[in-house]
Amino acid sequence: MTERKAGRVQSVDRAARALKHVAGCGSRGARLVDVSTALGISRSSAHALLRTLEDHGLVAETDGPRFVLGTTMITLGDIAAAQRPLAEAGRPVLAALSQSTGLTTRLAVADNGFPVFVARVDGPGSVRFQTPLGGRETPHSSAAGKVILADIDEDQIRSMFAGQTLQRRTDRTIVDLDQLVKEIDGVRHTGYAVDDEEDAEGIFCIAAGVRDSTGRVVGAISVSGIASDRRARPIEQLGALVQQAAGELSSRIGF
Repeated sequence: MTERKAGRVQSVDRAARALKHVAGCGSRGARLVDVSTALGISRSSAHALLRTLEDHGLVAETDGPRFVLGTTMITLGDIAAAQRPLAEAGRPVLAALSQSTGLTTRLAVADNGFPVFVARVDGPGSVRFQTPLGGRETPHSSAAGKVILADIDEDQIRSMFAGQTLQRRTDRTIVDLDQLVKEIDGVRHTGYAVDDEEDAEGIFCIAAGVRDSTGRVVGAISVSGIASDRRARPIEQLGALVQQAAGELSSRIGF
């Protein structure tokens, strides 16, 4: 009988969580005990799961022993990128925006109200942001997330966060839902969102929405820099540049 939990296949859910955990451990990889603890299963079950993933090339064992992502994930990543035309269309736009601002630029796609970053161009001579692509980021603390939320009405936003505590990422993170709703309403008026050290200390971001042919926000373009970069140029000026880049990408995909 197939195992199910909350409408999902539990074994597949567990395998997906294992892959995400291994990916999050970086180049050193994850120990068996780490995976066992993260998934809340016995070491023998974790070992069997990892060996099954290894048989499919999804993970590989290294010295330690530790587990890292396998070569099949590289192939799947290339295929996923090809299936995300927004990322391909967005790279030259990101490059031009990075050149004009001197900041790191990123492109996110909207995933049920969450931003998932699919492309990045580091600013010339700027700080390198060690943020992996492909992971969901918190929508309430990131500029890209706020832009995506701005395309959702207030009732949907409140329903999305109902019964949850907004995660505090820094001392500046908005953790009050009413305050967040007010912030999102402001984004709708300005056309861009600001993350003023709300997701990571010392880092600011400004984002604007990318729209498809129906006018729906399907992603966001953002610029990121250290706090001193923000003080070197008015927010309104950067916001206008990001909006212009987002508008250009929107045109490229048919808006």
